[in-house]
Amino acid sequence: MVKRFLGVLLFIPSFLFAQEKWDLRRCVDYAIEHNITVLQADVQHRLAALQTKLSKAQTYPTLGFNTQAGYQFGRSIDPTSNQFTNNKVFFQSYTLQGGITLFNFFNLKNNLLAAQKDEEAYRIGIDKARNDIALNVAAAYLQYLLSIEQSNIAKVQIDQTTAQLNNTRKLVEAGSMPELNAAQLEAQLATDSSNYVTATGTADQNKIQLIALLNLDESTPFVVSTPDVDQIPIPPLSELEPANVYQLALSNQPLQQFDSLRIVSQQYLVKSARGAMYPTVSAFGQLGSNYGNTYQEPIGFQPFSDTIFTHGGDYVVNTGAFPIYRKVPYFRQITNINFSQAIGIQINIPILNGRQLRSNYERAKLNVENAKLQLRADNLTLQQNIYTAHSNAVSALEKYNATTKAVQTQQYAFDLASKRYEIGIMSTIDYITIQTNLFTAKINQVSAKYDYVFKMKVLEFYKGQGVKF
Repeated sequence: MVKRFLGVLLFIPSFLFAQEKWDLRRCVDYAIEHNITVLQADVQHRLAALQTKLSKAQTYPTLGFNTQAGYQFGRSIDPTSNQFTNNKVFFQSYTLQGGITLFNFFNLKNNLLAAQKDEEAYRIGIDKARNDIALNVAAAYLQYLLSIEQSNIAKVQIDQTTAQLNNTRKLVEAGSMPELNAAQLEAQLATDSSNYVTATGTADQNKIQLIALLNLDESTPFVVSTPDVDQIPIPPLSELEPANVYQLALSNQPLQQFDSLRIVSQQYLVKSARGAMYPTVSAFGQLGSNYGNTYQEPIGFQPFSDTIFTHGGDYVVNTGAFPIYRKVPYFRQITNINFSQAIGIQINIPILNGRQLRSNYERAKLNVENAKLQLRADNLTLQQNIYTAHSNAVSALEKYNATTKAVQTQQYAFDLASKRYEIGIMSTIDYITIQTNLFTAKINQVSAKYDYVFKMKVLEFYKGQGVKF
């Protein structure tokens, strides 16, 4: 939906403008790439993707390797002979162990499904952030264009008053008009100049706000294109009935899709929490070995004889053999003598654990209920916003029609007043009053026009089918 929205966010084709100017498409594209809110939404999606990888990895077998080396002092157990010794022993051990969960009542499976739904939800969250920033940029862009248009009208007002003042001075010098008329026009020119300064100041403020929304450096040259607002396509109100727009929005708006996916994710977590309360069957295997520098093995015997003399002069000869030992080499101990293996099945049955698993299960069910309530709340807010937007659009259209009629009437009155003033049958005060009324009517018409366009685009935006500029 975002691509459709961005694809049509153009007032007129960008090739008609100088490349250095910023049209609405360029503003929206830049904001989506650099706006902090959109970047934060992208980070949240990446965090959810990491959680999916973690949940998936938990279904794989585990494998770990451990080794340690050191010296034993004092009375200790020899790691190779498992006998008590008082000797200083240098030892080193190796352990390679692995395991795999065979069955755990779908706890890990539902964890993975929940993480995948969360990842999908936060991906849609990026679309929501992009939609929001696109609409905000469009609003700021139109507001800036409005202030530019208002400053242009104020400048035209200055030019008209200046031209009238020059003409009046000629008439004063010719004696056809009193000096008072010129003085009154000079005062009006000062008022028009003040209005122009105010309008340009407002335009500068709106420009700063738009630049900030784009997260653009203030020193960057920034000139917007000025399209004809009358060329923006406005759908008829009959195509934007609030009830129909609301039904489309329920299935197309990213926030509603996000909430729906979060409900599914929480439901999977309920199943996962329930599965955690049942036994887990796992298989394990282990390889191990160790080395000790005091470990010895017999390699033969040393014969001996012993003569014992008695008091009677006789003697006895004893013979025998002493065993001969040597230290067992490092790699022979590691790979042969001390090498051990183990495999087995493990069953883990949770019985009493401080009600932790039961509480997790009940909390997961409450999270589902809370997610459903959040969807209901967001749907109600969406419905309220759509009906409000429709009401605002109707009011904006009526106001625009009224201001257009007012401009036509004031223009006709000003044309008549100009002719009367030029022939000297209207006072300057009355002429200035009519001129001010025309200026005010034009300002109101421009404001109403931009307000009506934006209100209609907001209503069109809620359909979730793209906004056409």
